[in-house]
Amino acid sequence: MTNWELKNCCKHEQVVFIATIGVSIVVILSLWRTVLLTPFKLITVFLHETSHALACKLTCGHVEGIQVHADEGGVTQTRGGVYCVILPAGYLGSSLWGLVFILASTKLLTARIAAGCLILALFVVLFVAKNWLLRGLCIGFIIFLAIVWVLQELTHVRILRYAILFIGVMNSLFSVYDIYDDLISRRVNSSDAEKFAQICPCPCNGVAWGVIWGIISFTFLCGSMYIGLVILS
Repeated sequence: MTNWELKNCCKHEQVVFIATIGVSIVVILSLWRTVLLTPFKLITVFLHETSHALACKLTCGHVEGIQVHADEGGVTQTRGGVYCVILPAGYLGSSLWGLVFILASTKLLTARIAAGCLILALFVVLFVAKNWLLRGLCIGFIIFLAIVWVLQELTHVRILRYAILFIGVMNSLFSVYDIYDDLISRRVNSSDAEKFAQICPCPCNGVAWGVIWGIISFTFLCGSMYIGLVILS
């Protein structure tokens, strides 16, 4: 029986899981504006843009290219597809990636699968990347994940699950922060939510959609923590 009520919480693995998420959040927020987090921010931007690209392909559109910029911005060039699906897919996709990576970190096997899928995705993007920063980012993270994986398998440094968990928390936090930064604190008129408000028949502006997407993103983060505890119970 699945322990949805989390009876007898919390076991050692559950405590480690929550503690690691807590430490990750503190580290990320403390180092947010430093260069130390830049590579992780850029990989999160990459996954944001990848979500746009996947939404485009799933709605029968064509992806012409993906770019990630040094200022932590990005662009996915698409043709066709359903824009009402493609536009929110970036922010909400980042949250979904965060949930997937956080849950994948609960078991070594799923952490290996997540790392392998991310390496494969980065390799594929090498051929559709439109700028050298994204190509370099892909190569750098492939090497990073490969080193972490080798350390996991051949040494006593067992950090693969924690690396995947950190990437998951980074995606979840970056999604919420990006929505706040683009739509609430300074309102970027070219943001996905502003564009979505222009084509959506609902009487909501970009800020309103940003708040809605932000709530959904935060719910994803809380949900991933809860489901993770259930898996580890």
